[in-house]
Amino acid sequence: MPNEPLIFVWVALVKGMSGDVQTLLDTERTSTEDLADADSAIFYSISNAQNGLAGISFGNFLIKRVVEDLVNRYKHIKTFATLSPIPGFLGWLEERIAEEGDALLGDAELQAISSIAKDIRKDAWKDIQGARLLSMLCARKVWNQRPEIADVLRQPIMRLCARYLTQAKRGKYARNRVAHFHLSNGARMERINWLGDTSKKGFDESAGMMINYLLNPAIR
Repeated sequence: MPNEPLIFVWVALVKGMSGDVQTLLDTERTSTEDLADADSAIFYSISNAQNGLAGISFGNFLIKRVVEDLVNRYKHIKTFATLSPIPGFLGWLEERIAEEGDALLGDAELQAISSIAKDIRKDAWKDIQGARLLSMLCARKVWNQRPEIADVLRQPIMRLCARYLTQAKRGKYARNRVAHFHLSNGARMERINWLGDTSKKGFDESAGMMINYLLNPAIR
């Protein structure tokens, strides 16, 4: 298969570190006007182009090559980062709720989450409180459309997502496979993004959360 691509990497040149993937995927955005003001290169997707390469990772090699090319081509780009999904977070959260129950939440978080029950127009939910209510709200995948609910969920979900990324392990490695990939290749966790991916997949996997991993352009 000569001259056929093996893998694709999508990079956006933007001003500031992007925190939501919907903006990057917006086809209505113009890129030519923004390039002169861009100071950040955001890697937001990598995919193999050949079915036979499934399970073989060229991602680290390709990212380093693209970073090197961007450093040489655009001297004004100073920040190199990913906007990455957090697969497995919601599954881990369900496990923790089942095992720890309300102990997973602080007193103020419990009180705030429990207060939501009276505002939800579902009779079957009226007596549900605490961590179980948090689980059921996350499973609805439309809670972000209710600001009064989203505002209450933000603190506990952000905190628990940070715990998942920094403490959840599979053996001696990070349980989150994306975190393991980037951290083992010299990146660092920079910022967790609230409602960074509001697609169905984003809610199914990570309650809408995304993370920026900061890449070190000096690593070759």
